[in-house]
Amino acid sequence: MMRWGRVGLLVALTVFVGACTPWVKPYERAHLADEIMSFDRDPIANGYLHHVYEAREAARGADGASGGGCGCN
Repeated sequence: MMRWGRVGLLVALTVFVGACTPWVKPYERAHLADEIMSFDRDPIANGYLHHVYEAREAARGADGASGGGCGCN
């Protein structure tokens, strides 16, 4: 009986915390898309590695790129 009370309290707390999160307004989204908010230290190198990954894994459809593994598309 005590276990269900704790589970209920945990669910209620999770719902309460989820309801209290602030909504991001459309004019505030530019701040979140700022360059400083990215996790990449070097965006040029990351772009290159992402391109290599797409060319290598495109035959499987890993990242939504089209074409085979040759990178010709």
